[in-house]
Amino acid sequence: MITLDDIKKDPIVDTCIRKGNEYLGVMGFTEHGYRHINLISRISRNILERLNYPQREVELAAIAGYMHDIGNVISRYDHGQSGATLAFHVLSKMGMSPEEIAMVISAIGNHEEEYGHPVNSVAAALILADKSDVHRSRVRNQDFATFDIHDRVNYAVEHSFLRVTGETRKITMELTIDIQICPVMEYFEIFLSRMVLCRRAADFLNSRFALEINGAKLL
Repeated sequence: MITLDDIKKDPIVDTCIRKGNEYLGVMGFTEHGYRHINLISRISRNILERLNYPQREVELAAIAGYMHDIGNVISRYDHGQSGATLAFHVLSKMGMSPEEIAMVISAIGNHEEEYGHPVNSVAAALILADKSDVHRSRVRNQDFATFDIHDRVNYAVEHSFLRVTGETRKITMELTIDIQICPVMEYFEIFLSRMVLCRRAADFLNSRFALEINGAKLL
């Protein structure tokens, strides 16, 4: 069976990741390279593992997490859809079973808040993992005076962690935000739709979603 290690060795996947992140940098977007995808892969795996999902679904979540942004090599816009199409061809060529391909590409195609839905366990895990990666280290713009709201919100986040408690089936996004840089309201101004999608994803996993900012429970 195809594993995450196999995916990491594929030259097409690697090139899509590198060039996609490069192109987003030209456009002024936050980091979407190896740091981001490796983190999302680990968190996706961790979510299903801690909630006692079958080991193969855990591995597929790790694969989807690693591949979820390959569509950025084509365009930032609708990159979930283009990424799912690219992943289909890569995984088919590698010999992954049609059932497993369907789970991975549906997760990739549904990870964005504009049109995403937690259609299966892998998709739900990927949504939660991807939306939890808000952090100062992702901001590439070094000129604070020119920050847009996305730069400002990401730069304000000093610590982010997605805590999965299997015993109580609770998934908590924990953030530490410098409110001198970004008031909490600005976080919700651009991320409310993401939090709604996270709640739906947690519901699909028969779990409860919570959000804590600076130690205060907000959701």
